[in-house]
Amino acid sequence: MVEVSLLNAPRITVVGSYATGLTMRVERLPSPGETVLGTGYRVDYGGKGSNQAVGCARLGARVSFVARIGKDAFGEMALKLYREEGIDLAHVTQSAGAPTGVGFIIVDASGNNCITIDPGANELLTAADISQGECAFDSAEVVLTQLEIPLAAAAAAMACGRARAAVTILNPAPVRSLTDSVLRLVDILTPNQSEARVLAGRGPDEVIDPEEVARELIRRGVKQVVMTMGEEGAMIVTASSTRRVPALRLTAVDTTGAGDAFNAGLAMALACGASIEDAAQFAVVNGGLAVTKEGVIPSLPHRNEVLRCYRQGGLNPPDWFSNDSWVKDSWGGD
Repeated sequence: MVEVSLLNAPRITVVGSYATGLTMRVERLPSPGETVLGTGYRVDYGGKGSNQAVGCARLGARVSFVARIGKDAFGEMALKLYREEGIDLAHVTQSAGAPTGVGFIIVDASGNNCITIDPGANELLTAADISQGECAFDSAEVVLTQLEIPLAAAAAAMACGRARAAVTILNPAPVRSLTDSVLRLVDILTPNQSEARVLAGRGPDEVIDPEEVARELIRRGVKQVVMTMGEEGAMIVTASSTRRVPALRLTAVDTTGAGDAFNAGLAMALACGASIEDAAQFAVVNGGLAVTKEGVIPSLPHRNEVLRCYRQGGLNPPDWFSNDSWVKDSWGGD
């Protein structure tokens, strides 16, 4: 068990989406107009912003989440999650004019899927909401956002963080074209390789050196790029240097939560004052742990799991994570 004094814990503000995932398995995907029987129906928490907020809270951060959900059962389900995870939900607004975001996922016996998404209330999050909820950004060391919400809201979040000297992190997913004025608000951009190519104006599958792509994004205004590279780990590119961070060698069960865990780990490390190199290494560890479990929320690591991973690997956990005064570690593990 880990007890965290939220009064002194690192502060992270996450601005992003929540969506409920509705999943069903079928033997084969239906043809147009056809009805098929399915099995294994389940309802899951989702939305990159929500996932990353939970990931940060589980690592011990004091998290404020800014989002819009509907006044419906799925919205109440989200609020219950945030209460259980200790997330400040004062700036999670329930909108009567739109339902909570939802995704319908059908997966066949071969693992192929088809997905339809209704963003719902996520589309109602505005720059004005960010301005009206500015107190959510007070004292935040890091502001983390993504692109499952309107771009104006994400840009306003980063501008609000920049005005308060917080580190701004943009996880550009789902990817879309961004102007240089938006990119100049980004301290750390966390794309995967295909997202980085699209942001640089290239084709998503174009064969090109990822470092060259990252440097193009830096020329356009991003301060630093931390590119996720799957089984190859991550790459840090700054204006003057490039460094590779190798991945952990773990048996992957489900990779769907890895990106959100990576971003949560990066945000937590930077909020604790770590260097970009140490933060990326910590993010790789946190993201690697996430692939060892099924599902997104169940896979997001808790603080004690990260400490155990370091110790079992014969490594000393970073001092800024293991010895902070805001944590009372009463976990009875190694």
